[in-house]
Amino acid sequence: MPMARSLPAFWMKVDDRSQRAPLESHQPMNDPKPSPRQLGYRMPAEWEPHEATWLAWPHNRETWPDQLDLVKDIWAQMVKGISPKERVCLLVNDELAQDEAVTRLTRVGAHMEHVIFHKIPTVDVWIRDYGPTFVTRQQGDAPLAFNDWIFNGWGDKYESHTRDDSVAKAMARLLDAPAFDHPIVLEGGSIDVNGRGTCLTTEQCLLNPNRNPHLGREEIEGVLRESLGADHFIWLGDGIVGDDTDGHVDNIARFVNPTTVVCAVEEDQKGENYTPLQENYERLQGARDQHGSKLTIVPLPMPGKVVYEDATLPASYANFYIANGVILAPTYNRPKDSLALGILGELFPDRTVLSIPCASVVIGLGAVHCVTQHQPLT
Repeated sequence: MPMARSLPAFWMKVDDRSQRAPLESHQPMNDPKPSPRQLGYRMPAEWEPHEATWLAWPHNRETWPDQLDLVKDIWAQMVKGISPKERVCLLVNDELAQDEAVTRLTRVGAHMEHVIFHKIPTVDVWIRDYGPTFVTRQQGDAPLAFNDWIFNGWGDKYESHTRDDSVAKAMARLLDAPAFDHPIVLEGGSIDVNGRGTCLTTEQCLLNPNRNPHLGREEIEGVLRESLGADHFIWLGDGIVGDDTDGHVDNIARFVNPTTVVCAVEEDQKGENYTPLQENYERLQGARDQHGSKLTIVPLPMPGKVVYEDATLPASYANFYIANGVILAPTYNRPKDSLALGILGELFPDRTVLSIPCASVVIGLGAVHCVTQHQPLT
């Protein structure tokens, strides 16, 4: 991600990702291993209670050539915001990185008793995409488990980043939690759920031939149905300009409660994002939830064009993160910042909305939601 960056799957458990054969459309549906759904698991909504938030400490200077030190300070602010009410699990490459993180976190007043460091080397910070997708169940052993997808560097764009495909497996060993290994390519930022059976995603990403060219819409829905416990799917179209993830939904539309979706809209009719975002907004207005009821759609403004070295960046207020008691909201030093913060404050009256300055972070082509992964409370 740097600037210079209804057939069920086979529910295999393997240590070597290369052993996972791609799921072919003609493969039989009588897979002997039960799916997460068959075992009673579902993916909770992000606003449901968390046990922890997972992040990776920033270190890749190719992602932020001139802003890495500033980005580290922003990470410290995020940890400070999250740590009062839930654990923060922070991946670091080595002892030196941990010492640096401790210094910066202590300096800003983070609740260090809630910060846990794990020495798991990473190429970069985009744990939403290469990390696990957690699922929970109320009955039986192992109330927490997760889906481990194949991460191919956002459609084979960045070969070096594919090494982060191993991070979820390392986290599984730490958590001693079951991991459902899926032989399909999928990133966490490409899906959003309301925790009641509806999943929101985009055609540009999940139907992109650089992910799973052998799978069609119904087959992908089948995989998501069995892995997330979702029954109903809402497909949006394209994402925003500058997004090298091929239209991740967490930049354009998000559930904020079981029946409400906040949707990014561009007010400038001459803007590059106007038409695709308007089409997504219209799709959502006609969408239904898992019960067939209409959703409430709340427009969220775009910040306007944000440029770095002549490249348009994927700056979006929709890339916020919902933690226990707090919303981490990206801002970009733009006039619309205050309006976006106000809208999120109205949508989450029981949480404090914290402005996280992301004008530097988005140079790496992502923001707050892209670098966080929530672990549900069980």
